[in-house]
Amino acid sequence: MTVSCAWASEAAAMIECLAAPNLSARHGFLGRTGGVSSGPYASLNVGLGSGDDPAAVAENRRRAVGAIAAGARLVTLRQVHSAACVEASEWAEGQRPEADALVSRKPGLLLGILTADCAPVLFEDQVAGVIGAAHAGWRGALSGVLEATVRAMERLGADRRRVAAAIGPAIGPLSYEVGPEFRQRFETEDSASAPFFRAGPRGRPHFDLPGYCAARLRRAGVGHVVDLGLDTCSETARFFSYRRATRARAADCGRQLSGIALASAGG
Repeated sequence: MTVSCAWASEAAAMIECLAAPNLSARHGFLGRTGGVSSGPYASLNVGLGSGDDPAAVAENRRRAVGAIAAGARLVTLRQVHSAACVEASEWAEGQRPEADALVSRKPGLLLGILTADCAPVLFEDQVAGVIGAAHAGWRGALSGVLEATVRAMERLGADRRRVAAAIGPAIGPLSYEVGPEFRQRFETEDSASAPFFRAGPRGRPHFDLPGYCAARLRRAGVGHVVDLGLDTCSETARFFSYRRATRARAADCGRQLSGIALASAGG
């Protein structure tokens, strides 16, 4: 189940902002529409490391913040497919730490994750006033980025039994064909991963990344887990997809933003 973000600013009306039913903090999972970029980046590309016009990316990021939490300060990471999680601070864009998750209890910060098939996961303990955001590709999910996020939230006062987690748009199992060596690595490193592989139409395994992420969260004791069930690869007009771009032999693709923020004292 998804709903539109009721808190989106009027200026961001052209942006599709999806909300999860189990999160109360201002948050949103955005797609690719409502921005100013063109070509393979059309139109709401927020990827600082892409080959897009930097001015267009800056405007897209401004619009994205308006759609999710107008007035908040966006903080993002140099995502490296790791299990590293850091506490968010108001670092400059050029000083973004290498990590794949961040947590905070500071109002006014919008914790942002960029994806184009990997799973964006947003977290909240409403009682403790602690939030988190994680970039969970297969490497990060397998190496424990989700569990690292929960532990970091607990250091700020959260209780994992109260934590709500929402998995946003990611490549779905019908689109995610992998090789046998991929499956073997998972089953060697995580014996509980076998149910998340199934035979595809060409006889090769397909992997359910969102389902795997949800299972890891539940195994970690997270109290409330929701998967929005949206496939970035199959919904061409709605989301950026690295897998789809690779199939089309495109040199690059855009990135969409997912984020969560605690309201500031006046907001």
